[in-house]
Amino acid sequence: MFRKFAVAAILASFVAGAGSAQTPPTPLTPAAPAPANPAAKPGAKKSTPKPKTATKPSAVAETGPCRLGVMSAVGNRIIVLKTGVTVFETEETEVPVEWGLDDLILDRIRAATGGDPAVRRIAYPKGAFEPYYHPTSRFLPDQREGLPAIVRSFTPNAGCARYLVVTRQKGQMPGTNITLDGIGIHDRGLGSIIRHTRLFASISITLLDGATYERIDRRFANFGARLAKSSLFGEDDATKVDNSLFPKPAAVAASSQVLRERIRALVASNIDQALPAYLKDE
Repeated sequence: MFRKFAVAAILASFVAGAGSAQTPPTPLTPAAPAPANPAAKPGAKKSTPKPKTATKPSAVAETGPCRLGVMSAVGNRIIVLKTGVTVFETEETEVPVEWGLDDLILDRIRAATGGDPAVRRIAYPKGAFEPYYHPTSRFLPDQREGLPAIVRSFTPNAGCARYLVVTRQKGQMPGTNITLDGIGIHDRGLGSIIRHTRLFASISITLLDGATYERIDRRFANFGARLAKSSLFGEDDATKVDNSLFPKPAAVAASSQVLRERIRALVASNIDQALPAYLKDE
């Protein structure tokens, strides 16, 4: 009997020892979830591309009928002009600026049309309007350098009923032989004492048929533009500035905040006055 009890005790201690021999691996169990982490990371990466779909609504906004395609090609430059009694006293400098004049004009058009989704901004290639501003032929105009041909070249798939193009233009100051080119500031000296400094913004608006690209004549609008030239070229108080605002040298004009704001205000005012005649329905 004692032997059977001893054998049973030995077997019990052996089983217990075997069980205790398997317990040391238990501290390693926290490492078991490790394989699950790499699996979780790829899952997180797959969800990251989802925000990209947020850009789609902007593309949708550009769909639908286009009643009017608008573009502004005034450019990032102003003219600093100084004239005197004789032509030998004339100094004209083209100064590059970053004043957002084209964006300003497009904002005024957007405001005038009440944010109509059928009025769409048309992007154009850099330098697209250079042939218009600097034609190769001065005596025999090349139709390929005209606005209709230029606009047609980058709007084959735009499908707008009409196109409205804003450009700068050259105009002669009333009563003088002085030509003002687009947008800028003019200092006119009469002798060594009398001087007048004024801003100018000679801007042209052209309306084109979307199918034929022929110009749509706005007689009353053109008449209004002619009447407005007196204010554009120095007969209105809105253009008059203190002589001290004239930049010396011309290049410093680009950094003048006062000149920037005054010219932007003049451009916006002229656009606001001219737009109604071009935006009205036939």
